[in-house]
Formats: sequence, C-alpha cells, structure tokens
Amino acid sequence: MSAVEEADILETAARWRREGRRVALATVVSTWGSSPRPPGSHLVVDENGRMRGSVSGGCIEGAVVQAAREVMQGGPPRLLEFGVSDEQAWEVGLACGGRVQVWVEAIT
Repeated sequence: MSAVEEADILETAARWRREGRRVALATVVSTWGSSPRPPGSHLVVDENGRMRGSVSGGCIEGAVVQAAREVMQGGPPRLLEFGVSDEQAWEVGLACGGRVQVWVEAIT
C-alpha cells in the first residue's frame, strides 16, 4: 500500500469520527520473517464493522477486528501478537512462519 493509500486510511478514520461513529485503528508495529504487511500499515474499523486498509492481507483481520470492537466498547488499547509459535497462528493463517505485532486503539 502506498503512502497516499495509508494517508487515505487515516483520513477515513478522521471522517468517520467527525460523523459520530466509534472508530478503532489497528497499526502494524513490528514484523519478523514472513509478513504480508510492513510496519506502519493500518486498518480502520467502525462500530458497524466497516473496514478500510489491511494489517495482514486478510489472515489475521478477523482477530484484529474483534479486538477493535472491544476497544471501541471501552476496553483498553491492546498489543496483539501473532506468530508461528502461537497456537492461534494456524487459525489465522500465519503457519508459513513469521510474526506480526498489531497495536489496536480506539480513536476518540
């Protein structure tokens, strides 16, 4: 994803907040080994499940969206880690090796 596309994701988050929606932002903060998205990649989610962007090309988005819903409901921000050593890695599709950390926070 280009810098322009990443900026558009952040603008989408800002626009959704201005519209009064609850919004969460997920950001790839680190990777190791095989990872489809580089650090700095974003996924924005609103309270209705609308999404823009990507933190993995699809393999961990479901778990990230669930965490986003929790932080939008007032839960604390979370650092999610997915990797080949996690049992969850097979479930979310990272069985090819590698690790990715994703920070999920509500945008207020």
